[in-house]
Amino acid sequence: MVWGVAAALVANVLYSTGFVLEKRALAGMPALSAAQPGRALLLLAGRPLWICGATVLALGFAAQLAVYRTLPIAAAQGLFLSGLVLLLVLSSVVLGERPSGRERRAVAVIGLALVMVVSSLYGSSEEISHSAPAGILLALCLPTLAAGLLLYAAAERRARRRHRQPTTGVAYAVAVGLLYGVSSLAIKGISGHLGTSDLQDSVPALLASPYPYLLLLTGSSGLVLSQTALQRCRASLIVPVCSTVTCVFTIVSGTIAFSEPLPQDPLRLLLRIGGTALALMVLLTLPRHDAATPTSEGTLP
Repeated sequence: MVWGVAAALVANVLYSTGFVLEKRALAGMPALSAAQPGRALLLLAGRPLWICGATVLALGFAAQLAVYRTLPIAAAQGLFLSGLVLLLVLSSVVLGERPSGRERRAVAVIGLALVMVVSSLYGSSEEISHSAPAGILLALCLPTLAAGLLLYAAAERRARRRHRQPTTGVAYAVAVGLLYGVSSLAIKGISGHLGTSDLQDSVPALLASPYPYLLLLTGSSGLVLSQTALQRCRASLIVPVCSTVTCVFTIVSGTIAFSEPLPQDPLRLLLRIGGTALALMVLLTLPRHDAATPTSEGTLP
């Protein structure tokens, strides 16, 4: 358990640092468009600072593989939320973003949710599953992917309306969070296959499963959508909302797909479910619109 918690904290540092580096690189780039993914990828590939940020994020994904090998999926996602505190600090110091008082209080509540989830691990001997039936996995993931893409498209249409209010980007973040939730389930499955001692047999089994293809699909589409949203909106808002959606989806869907039992002890069960519920409440209470003018940073041109 200790190694799993340590790996989760390392992943959080890598994620927060990577997102801030990417946001810094995006500030000086031409406007990206999700409708032109090829152009967006070419622009991103030409920015060394962005490549550095993407590399750091990739290392975060590698650390996530270790986390899923040692911790239940629900507990792992709760720990990943702790990175939001560091993200808020880095976005303020490096990017000059100033979260509202309401957003700072929301992060404090997420910190409380983290404490509750970590506390639920004390004395735990929960079974850790490493594979899920393909039918159940796809039944959960494919509708979620469709919902994420449709939500993003709807947010794009609303953003092009005249006389719109400046958006905080919550809709973008929720859409990307759904895609990355599917990615988390794929990473969980990949970690189960690569964690076996016989890699010669595990690799063909991995390629015969839906995990690598779900990760490829969500990774490529999520890359373009997340960078477009990150360029238009504050990292201190986009990343926490995206992370919260990813966390809640992964806990609910992952527990079902991988059949990982929840804690049997009533107190630990209350802490686990209560921490997740608090994180979800934060998402639902965040403001959807900025108080800034339509010409301020963070809105579409």
